[in-house]
Amino acid sequence: MQYPETTVGAVIFNSDNKILLCKSHKWNDKYIIPGGHIELGEKMETALKREILEETGLEIYDINLISIKESVYNKAFHEDKHFIFIDYICRTDSDDVILNEEAEEYEWVALNEIDNYDLGGFVKALLDEIKNTEESEHKTEIFYGY
Repeated sequence: MQYPETTVGAVIFNSDNKILLCKSHKWNDKYIIPGGHIELGEKMETALKREILEETGLEIYDINLISIKESVYNKAFHEDKHFIFIDYICRTDSDDVILNEEAEEYEWVALNEIDNYDLGGFVKALLDEIKNTEESEHKTEIFYGY
């Protein structure tokens, strides 16, 4: 029996208030936020901290849930998958990124610069929502759909 794959992802802000984008072959060489699968018996935030450390070498803190999305066989991913994306916003004190094999490049980017990057999957909508929320007095904490 097959089930949707539940994953966690992080919009990571550094001390300069820039976010980390990683270019990934899994997402057609587009920029995405780092993250990965939740293992059986693992809590979501524990999985998030583990995945971010594995993929970027960064330790994160001040972790807050911002988005839950579903993606069913979306062509933006390199194979047919049914994903549940659970995304967080968080901070790091380091700019020293050490990528593993899941990404080829990274950039620290200001939110007002995201239109200059070829963003994969749902990342553009997620970052636009964060940018618009920061600029708006009406705060949206969680949004659904992709």
